[in-house]
Amino acid sequence: MSDAPDAVREALRAALSAWAVAEVRGDQARVLPVPDLGLLAECLNAADPTWGLSWACDSASPPLVRARLSLGGAVREGLSGGHSLEDAKKLALADAFRYFGVSSTLEAPWVEYDPDDGPNVSELSGLGESPADPPRSAAARPLPPQVPLDPQLSSARAHIDTLMEQLREAGKGGEATRLLLRGYGETVAESRAIYKELQALQRR
Repeated sequence: MSDAPDAVREALRAALSAWAVAEVRGDQARVLPVPDLGLLAECLNAADPTWGLSWACDSASPPLVRARLSLGGAVREGLSGGHSLEDAKKLALADAFRYFGVSSTLEAPWVEYDPDDGPNVSELSGLGESPADPPRSAAARPLPPQVPLDPQLSSARAHIDTLMEQLREAGKGGEATRLLLRGYGETVAESRAIYKELQALQRR
């Protein structure tokens, strides 16, 4: 959303203050910044009291969740997988944030992971724009770059959604979901490549 009001982007940025597990490999986990659901309402109410949020679970195993965020007169949808349904839920919401011009510039770090205690993110507080950094004033914090809304990318996502429905009806929803675990792609070329993979699955 290229014309997202500053207040909307600042509210989203303030909510981006937690971590979620994207994947686990042995005793290591890859984590990404995500919204803190406990702070979300507080952050967004001031920017738009009529904001709305809903989730849809495309797949429980492997987890794949779709988040639909209505804010500032616009509706944007994010899609993501995660280590658990809760992780996928938060990562999908973070994906929706990108379409309002808010995303983290951090590379996804790998941290120690314990099945009982979860990821150890205690040492991530010093990583530049980490969500664990102490809050800075709006005047001191530059606004994130605006993300242009690409009609071709929106169209590509719509085609993928249609094909996903056809694959589910054909009993191939599980395989199709695994192909979408990393999302729709961030460029038109990436989305088209994913669409071709789904088409190949459909022809099998």
